[in-house]
Amino acid sequence: MAERPEIPAALLRRLDKVMKRFPDCRSEEAWIGIRWRVRNATVAHVFGGEDQRFRITFRAEPEEVSAFEHLGEPYFRAEWGGNVVGMVLDSRTDWRELEEMLTDSYCLQAPAKLAAQVGRPD
Repeated sequence: MAERPEIPAALLRRLDKVMKRFPDCRSEEAWIGIRWRVRNATVAHVFGGEDQRFRITFRAEPEEVSAFEHLGEPYFRAEWGGNVVGMVLDSRTDWRELEEMLTDSYCLQAPAKLAAQVGRPD
């Protein structure tokens, strides 16, 4: 079995910069990679795959999950959870789009009082 790569520090800093804007959102080590949580709910999870590519998973509205799945790479539907989708992170990543998706994910996972403090993308 191939080993999973370490997440580059620059990638973690970039993601952490986005996630730290959200109230009560914290990073922690996950079974692989790093995840960001609000209270006990996972907002996003970044990890390296055995294929040496990096991925991030996050939550989406149920009606959007199928759309992400059908868009194909860099998007994919996670095999766990009905509202978990992901994205392959590489040199073509649209960081503005990813930031919007992470904002939506936070708002879906956070208690309403905390989510109301965050402006959601249109």
